[in-house]
Amino acid sequence: MLPSVKNANVKGKRVILRVDFNVPVEKNSVEGAYRIEKTLPTIEFLRKKGAKIILISHITTGRANGLAPVADYLGRYFALKFIDDKNFDLISEKIGKMKNGDIVLLENIRSYEGEEKNDKIFAKRLASLGDIYVNDAFSASHRSHASIVGVTDFLPSFAGMLFENEFENLKSAFNPGHPFLLILGGIKFESKLGVLEKFLKIADRIFIGGGLANNFFKARGSDVGRSVVDIRVNVEKFLKNHKIILPVDIKEEDGMILDAGDETIKILSEIIKYSKFILWNGPIGDFEKSGFEKGTEEIAKAIAESNAVSIIGGGDTVAAIGKLGILDRFSFVSTAGGAMLEFLAKGTLSGIEALEKSKK
Repeated sequence: MLPSVKNANVKGKRVILRVDFNVPVEKNSVEGAYRIEKTLPTIEFLRKKGAKIILISHITTGRANGLAPVADYLGRYFALKFIDDKNFDLISEKIGKMKNGDIVLLENIRSYEGEEKNDKIFAKRLASLGDIYVNDAFSASHRSHASIVGVTDFLPSFAGMLFENEFENLKSAFNPGHPFLLILGGIKFESKLGVLEKFLKIADRIFIGGGLANNFFKARGSDVGRSVVDIRVNVEKFLKNHKIILPVDIKEEDGMILDAGDETIKILSEIIKYSKFILWNGPIGDFEKSGFEKGTEEIAKAIAESNAVSIIGGGDTVAAIGKLGILDRFSFVSTAGGAMLEFLAKGTLSGIEALEKSKK
């Protein structure tokens, strides 16, 4: 078991809370707040326990505006201060004035050179801002960065409530109910290859859709035209595996395969109906393109209406389903994309190992 924030004595302590607020920002405004909202219970828990909360996150989307739009969004829920200084002495001085229950948000942690290099000197300096470290950024915990891994060498370290929830729910895929259906879509096959190889031993059926299916079509000699194909990946060894299901019909435009066809949706929906456990990462088609969202949406509805335990993840998948307003009808919706895939493939992450090491 991971060391849990629920068991930490945080009253009056400066708690460095690593979160993942790398969310879509348009025109200086947060456009997709799912990750932020899933972290709110941990923040509220610490606030009620009388901690002095120091929020740390990176941001790559809308980088020009930094985390200022996120600070504005958080202001709907909590009174907090946004510290956009980059000088550690000034940051430390402001943190020193915090009272129990106060919340501050620091500017983009990746603006410091030592963060992505996991520089030990930088990690120690970052750790000096707090008394306790809590990781609630499961979705960033496949990165061996200072604010994920390095700080755990210098502070008592715990998993946040969202982190624990991600860990326990995704771990359930290693011992699922059967029949177990795995659905893999999207276009980044290289990041999903490890998941495919591992779950060929666990899943009963594996549906390959989206751009990933194009690799299979090409490998078996079909003409894929201008369709997206990941040339780094060779799938020939999977072609004869009886567990793998490919689209039997497709929808095209301008020589590109952009969605699964109606017969494929019908076949997959029937498999979903009789599945007891469903794991899904990656849209079935180019859902952002008008006329090619049907595959993803129909499969989402079929899973939502099923009696299966359902776990979904991946930014594009969650975005597509979010538009339907049915996210609450799945057993678990992960905030993670790359971290979800790496955890499913390897059973661990750099951030998990850092917390487990800190516990010893």
